[in-house]
Amino acid sequence: MLAISMVVLAVAWAAGVHRMLRLAIYTEQFLAAVLGLAVAYVFLTIPLNRLPRIIGRPLDLAFAGTALAGGAWLAWQYPALSLAAAINPSDALWVSVAVILTLLLALYRVAGWPLTVVVLLFGGYGLWGAALPGQFQALPISPERLSTQLALDTGGILGTPLAIAATVVVVFVAFGRLLDHLGGAAFFTDLAAALMGGFRGGAAKISIVASALFGSISGSAVSNVATTGVITIPLMRRSGFRAENAAGIEAVASTGGQLTPPVMGAAAFLMAEFLNISYGEVVIAALVPALLYYLALFLQADLTAAREGISGMAASERPRAGVVLRRGWVFALPFVVLIWALFGLSYQPATAGLIASATLLLVGLVLPNARPGLRPDRLIAAIAAGGTSFAQIVVITAAAGIVIGVLNETGLSFGMTSYLVGFARDEALTLLFLAAGVSIVLGMGMPTIAVYVLLAALVAPALTRLGIDPISAHLFVLYFGMMSMITPPVAIAAFAAATLADAGPMRTAVAALRFGWPAFVLPFAFAYNPALLLAGSAWDATLAFVPTAFGVALVTIGFAGWFRSQLRAIWRVLLVAIGVALILWRIAI
Repeated sequence: MLAISMVVLAVAWAAGVHRMLRLAIYTEQFLAAVLGLAVAYVFLTIPLNRLPRIIGRPLDLAFAGTALAGGAWLAWQYPALSLAAAINPSDALWVSVAVILTLLLALYRVAGWPLTVVVLLFGGYGLWGAALPGQFQALPISPERLSTQLALDTGGILGTPLAIAATVVVVFVAFGRLLDHLGGAAFFTDLAAALMGGFRGGAAKISIVASALFGSISGSAVSNVATTGVITIPLMRRSGFRAENAAGIEAVASTGGQLTPPVMGAAAFLMAEFLNISYGEVVIAALVPALLYYLALFLQADLTAAREGISGMAASERPRAGVVLRRGWVFALPFVVLIWALFGLSYQPATAGLIASATLLLVGLVLPNARPGLRPDRLIAAIAAGGTSFAQIVVITAAAGIVIGVLNETGLSFGMTSYLVGFARDEALTLLFLAAGVSIVLGMGMPTIAVYVLLAALVAPALTRLGIDPISAHLFVLYFGMMSMITPPVAIAAFAAATLADAGPMRTAVAALRFGWPAFVLPFAFAYNPALLLAGSAWDATLAFVPTAFGVALVTIGFAGWFRSQLRAIWRVLLVAIGVALILWRIAI
């Protein structure tokens, strides 16, 4: 019931039902209500297995009740409470502490220790950072003031990340769940099998295409691995790919979905808000790097198959394209409607997502195989499943608000920017290498939204201060933050794929690094050459794209070690060197 209530409330708000009913409600009131429902839902559905049920269940109920009461009270009393707290913080102290503590406990259950420790460290800095020396000394703030600012201020928990999650991301989460529920994910996988299965290494190409299609609307690299990898990894293993290569290809393909429009793991919506630009501009900027990323992965999978003598799937094993298209071509209609609404009609992402979801429901009425999924009981179950994902996103984005709130209240964002710029001695290339390393380390073990919010607040400002284009800076940190998913020692997407392939986790992570190499090089290219993000004229974009694509192909051939025959080591080194030079030629200018 809580999951359904969350989704229905958020979708109703995104659809503007409150305006139709002429209800004067603050956005913060809505966010507080959603947060209370989400945190309570986490306590009721993700128990702590370390505690005996006789102790754990009453604690879960108590925490859930506290979260619900805190969210409801904050939603009901917000207008008066926010004014009173500005004058006397103690008036709202108890509800602020309850909201923060239950949120942190829920965060641990959703995201584990990595993100929880990061948030706690920032909270500790807010409380005691004034005692630090030098440029990292925080502005003094009392615990009462800090607590109420984090809980009530629009620069804290009830700020931009939570607002984007509760008004935009929820619509696309519902869209993705509904698509999967009605058979859309299976259609795209079958279509990929029909189109790519007959070529050499066809199973790997199915994995790449299916993971790219589904991952572009999925909010998590790990869940993308779990959803498509269950099918594609066994296919690759049966066709002859080694376990670590099969797992590595799936991990890289699934991680790339978080860098591919339209959703980009919800980072696209947040990026548009942070940069104060349209969502369409973010989508256009992200297109070419994503295309080059998958071009390299596709080519390397093909060459690996050629080197190891892996043929395509037998005709009897793969579906026929005509049959697949006749059975499910209408699943493409919601995406056409989504793109038309976003770019043709210039609708807001939430509105476009609602229209696409409505189109998907109509598609379900047309398709005989999908029609049973529209039965009320099954549709409610699908909404509840979407509520599970939504609750986790709400908790993560609300916790990200704590980090942003501390940065705003203490002045740490300015101190971090000054430190990074000073450490790099005003050298843009040095700062980019430093930012790449920091992004990978801070991103380890974190979901996409948390990775981006943290890096956008801490690292991206330093890059823009040294003259890097703002969109380039934000995409740069997003790329390296997401590469933490396949970079040891906490390569969670690679480890998840390794489990499905029964492969060694570290060998899989090393294979994933080899297949995912473009994501470690392309960000440097578009940081120095924004034309790769389609900024400027068509001629500029062409001059940027052609040598970069050629360079990507050369490096990929060098890494694969095969081009019509086995390549000698000297040729491999030479191809990689020439390819990297073509990709990064602007750095030398």
